[in-house]
Amino acid sequence: MAPSPADTIAFIGLGVMGYPMAKNLRAGLGPDKTLLVCDVNADALARFQSETAGQGPVHVVQNGFEAAQAANTVITMLPGSDAVKAVYLDAQTGILAGAVAAAAATATASPPSPKLIMECGTIENDTILAVASATATTSTTQLKNTLTFVDAPVSGGPMGAQAGTLTFMVGCAPSVSAQIFPIAKAYLTHMGLADGIFLCGAVGAGTAFKIINNYLSAITSLAASEALNIGVKAGLDPALLTDVINASGGQCWVTSKSNPVPGVQANVPSSRGYEGGFRIELCAKVLGMGSRLARDVGARTVLDQPTLGAFKEAMADERYRGKDARVVYKWLNESEGGKAEK
Repeated sequence: MAPSPADTIAFIGLGVMGYPMAKNLRAGLGPDKTLLVCDVNADALARFQSETAGQGPVHVVQNGFEAAQAANTVITMLPGSDAVKAVYLDAQTGILAGAVAAAAATATASPPSPKLIMECGTIENDTILAVASATATTSTTQLKNTLTFVDAPVSGGPMGAQAGTLTFMVGCAPSVSAQIFPIAKAYLTHMGLADGIFLCGAVGAGTAFKIINNYLSAITSLAASEALNIGVKAGLDPALLTDVINASGGQCWVTSKSNPVPGVQANVPSSRGYEGGFRIELCAKVLGMGSRLARDVGARTVLDQPTLGAFKEAMADERYRGKDARVVYKWLNESEGGKAEK
C-alpha cells in the first residue's frame, strides 16, 4: 500500500548541498514518514539509499511530476534557473503538472489536499517570481487555492549543510504566511538551526536576502584574503593575526569560520586543498546576481566589479578553478608582486 501523501516528503536535487540536506531531513523526519528523492545522478541516489538505510522509507522518483503526485511537500535544491523552470514548469514532468494530476486522481467535491513546494537554491529573482506566479495561477484556477510556493534559500555552505546548521531565508505570500511559515519551518529545522530560519517577506524576499548576504560574503572573502596575505608577506604568524582580527574590528565570517590561510583552522576548505567548499565559480555567479539586483533597484556599488575581476582572473588559472572561493588567498599569495609563501 502506497504511503499517504500527507506523510510523504519529496526532495529533488542531491548535489553538494542537497545531498547532506536530504540526509539530515531523512534523519529528522522519523521512521513513520516516507522520503522520496530525485536526481539526475543515479550513483548519488543509490548511495543515498544505502547511507540512510534503517532510518525510514526512501524511494526514488523520476521527476517533479512524480514527486508532486505522491507527496504533499516537495523541497528542491537546484543549481540554476534552467533546472528550476524544468523541474517546476514542464508540462509533462513538472511539479505543477504533478499537483494537478494528483488532484484529478482523487477528485471529490472537497478541495484537494494542501501541498507545499519550496526551492532552497540561490536562483535569479525573476525565475523565482515566475515560478511563484505560475504556482498561484495553477492553484487558483485548478486546485482551489491549495498549492503554495515559497523560496527558502540557504546560507552556510557545504559545511553547514553537513552539520545541519544552515540559515534559511524564507519568502512566502503574506496572505498565507501565518499558516505556511510554521509548516515550512518544521521541515527546515531538520536541516538548519531553529533560530536561523527567517520569514523575510513575500515570495522573492528570501532570494533577495540571500543574494545580498552572498554579495557581502564574496567581497569579504577577497578582503580577508588580501589582509591575511599582507600579514604573511610581512612575516607575521597568520594564526596569531587571525586571533587578533577576530578579537577586533576586522572580524568576519571568513576569518572566524572559513579562514583562507591553510593550516590556521581545521576542517575548513583551505586546510584540505580548498576542496569541499563554495566553489569560486558559484561565488562569482552570486556576486554577479547581487550586482544585477543593485542595478535593478538603483543602488550604487563600488566593490563588486573589482572583486568580480579578481575572481575572473583566478578562475582563468587551472590551479584555482573549481576550488573553494577562499582560494583567492592562494591566488594572491602566488601572484606576481611578492614571493610566494609555503
